[in-house]
This record gives sequence, structure tokens and C-alpha cells, in this order.
Amino acid sequence: MAHNKLEKTIVFLFEKVFSDQSKNAFETIILWLSIIGFIVHLALIYLIKLDAITLLGNYKLLTNPISAIYTPFTFILIYEIYLLVLYLPRSFTTALSKQFEIISLILIRRIFGDIPKVDIEVDWFQTQENLNLIYDLAGILILYYLIFLFNKNRKKSIQNAINNKIERFVISKKGISIILLLCFAMMSLNSLYHWLNEIINFSHVENVNTIFYNDFFELLILADVFILLLSFRYTERYIQIIRNTGFVICTILIRLSFSSSGFTNVALIVSSVIFGFLILKIFNLSEPLQD
Repeated sequence: MAHNKLEKTIVFLFEKVFSDQSKNAFETIILWLSIIGFIVHLALIYLIKLDAITLLGNYKLLTNPISAIYTPFTFILIYEIYLLVLYLPRSFTTALSKQFEIISLILIRRIFGDIPKVDIEVDWFQTQENLNLIYDLAGILILYYLIFLFNKNRKKSIQNAINNKIERFVISKKGISIILLLCFAMMSLNSLYHWLNEIINFSHVENVNTIFYNDFFELLILADVFILLLSFRYTERYIQIIRNTGFVICTILIRLSFSSSGFTNVALIVSSVIFGFLILKIFNLSEPLQD
């Protein structure tokens, strides 16, 4: 009885937090924050250029108007994280696809941070900043195509019939999603506080591309492993266990990419998507496909 009550509570909370009404409201908030953030970021850049204010003037994201695009992309990423947590109970494949989309958006956002660092007055291949821009541009093209292939193969998989065991597994994943959302909210507020504090106090600012996302993917790995362990209770099929384990490895590779830079960073991200695509491709070959 207590177990059924807990499951009903989890379903109720999930439907409230991730209802269409909540999703639309959050989407509207993100839209306005993106617009306001872009205007504020742009205003700060020009105020610093006019010497009207002093706010870490050597900070790269406050020296070039193109960098202002960085801010709305940050809010878009927040919305994508919300969608990832929403999709987590659906399937491993759907959640992994959203992870790939998030890391590709992080890469796109980083390009707008790379542009102000480019030195066009020297040979293009002489500076690491110029090379990083090339790596990121090439990386996003490769990722875009690989994610397309991954999603194309994902749609071919037949959905298993929902039975009592599967339904309880989905409810368990909904509980994990609720906990993840609370953790991510606290993590993002904590990261924002420390980042703003470093800027205001003229402290050393860590790589803004890794702020929050190191902890985000680390926690996501733990959530994926927990879901993987729960799945052992509901399936004994070798190919499904290998697929789910392979998808966890993809998340680990993405997390490792934040500990590197330049070519190695992009290579780890691309290898994660390639590995996930090959795992899914082999899984589909072992499963009947839709006509």
C-alpha cells in the first residue's frame, strides 16, 4: 500500500512539474530571459568600451559585441537541460539523443566565445585560439550529421509493449527525474553565484564553458548508472543491457571532454556520438524493425 502511494506521489509530481502548461510557461520565461540577457550583455560591452563602467574589462566575453550571443545560448541550454530531464523516463535512447544535442549547443555557444580570441593578423595556424575555432567549427558540422544519423536510427526501433513491470520502471525513472531537476536547479544557482562573484571581485574567472557542466554531466552519469541498475530488474536481454551500458559510456566520454581542450576536447565529444551511433546501429540489427 505504501509502495503504491509513493508511486502515485511520484507520478503526480512529475505530471505537475513537466506538464504541458509548466513546459510552455518555462519556455516563455527562457525566451524573455534570452532577450533580456542578450540586451544586458550587449549594453555591458558598449558601456565598458565607452569607459562608463569598470567590470573586468579584460574578460573576453565583455570585449566583443559578437560575444553577446553567448548569453541567450546559455538560457537555451538551460531549457534543453529541462527537456533532457523530462525525456529521461521515456527511454535511454531518447535521453542520450538530448544529451548529444546539449553538447552540440555547448560547442556552438563556445564558438561565439572563440571568435573574440581569434588573431587574424598572424598566420592562422600559429595561435592556439585560431586552431580552437577551426576545431569547434569542424566539430559542430560532424556532430550535426552524426546526431541526424543517430535520431534516424532511433526512430526505427520498435517500442516494447507496456506491461506492469515496464510501467513501474518508468515510474522509478520519473522519480529520478524529479530529484535530478532539484539537484540541477541548486547546482545552476550555485554556479551562477560563484561566477558572478568572481567577475564582480575581479577574481580569476575559470573557463566559462565548463561552469556547471562538469558537475551536470557527472551527476547525469550517476543517474544513468542508477537507471541502468534498475533496468537489470526488468530485462535480462543481453543486447539491451549492452546498449544501455554503451549509452552510459557515451555520457562518460562527454564528461571527460570538459577536462580537456582544443582538438582532444572535440575528439572526445565526436567519439561519444560515434560510439553511441554504432551501439544503436548494432542493437537495431539485432532487433526487428518497423516496415
